[in-house]
Amino acid sequence: MAARLSDVDPIHWATPFVLGLMVFVIYTVDRLLDVRKIRMDASSQPLTARHAFHRDHAPLLWRMAVAAAVLAIALTFFLPGSVIRFGMIMGISCAIYVGSVFRLPTRHPVLLLKEPLVAILYTAGVWGSVWVQRPSVSYIDVVEGLMFLGIAFQNLLLFAVMEQLETPEQPLFSLATAWGLDTCRLVLRWLTLLVVLSAFAICFIASDRFAQRSALMLGLMSLTLYGMQRYPAYFLKHERYRWLGDSVFWMPVLVL
Repeated sequence: MAARLSDVDPIHWATPFVLGLMVFVIYTVDRLLDVRKIRMDASSQPLTARHAFHRDHAPLLWRMAVAAAVLAIALTFFLPGSVIRFGMIMGISCAIYVGSVFRLPTRHPVLLLKEPLVAILYTAGVWGSVWVQRPSVSYIDVVEGLMFLGIAFQNLLLFAVMEQLETPEQPLFSLATAWGLDTCRLVLRWLTLLVVLSAFAICFIASDRFAQRSALMLGLMSLTLYGMQRYPAYFLKHERYRWLGDSVFWMPVLVL
């Protein structure tokens, strides 16, 4: 969606493969280091189901992460120079992030930046890798990129809220515990409102039909996450919120 909206046609074939591989590597290594950190610190927070899975399959997941990283590095030789330079900046940023999270104490205040930082890095990877392949970026691109950033943060904050509701007796250290559930719900409502209002504004301002459709899809993505927030009891069962919450990022396929 970002490629079509930004009029990068065709986007270099290796771009989505490298992006997907690196998202897998960063997510997997982050979880594996979390498990190692929890194992080293007896006073740390309890293991979630995701962390337990990574602990139980750590040797296999480390091998998969290394293989994915090697394949991604090999594919970078096919990418345009602008994407390689951007990827190096993103790679260094992600390495600093993962290393810092691993080294800091479990309840260090800086770790409260984890949700917004992950949202920024994810959005930058998706939209930035496309934008560097074109000479200029329109204001519609920027607005929809910011809408995507809001949705990414909404997704992560929603997960933090749901995790606290899952284990209220042993809450995980996150923005949900620092801000409180009421404040988080208020922030989630405002994020939804801003994304939806931005979607309608683009429909009235933009003349490009695809820009209008993509804006409405971003609005629907945000509303879907808001629906999960409104009915936590249902979406907490079998961790429905987790796989449904992440699946919203596949919804843009419907407008391609």
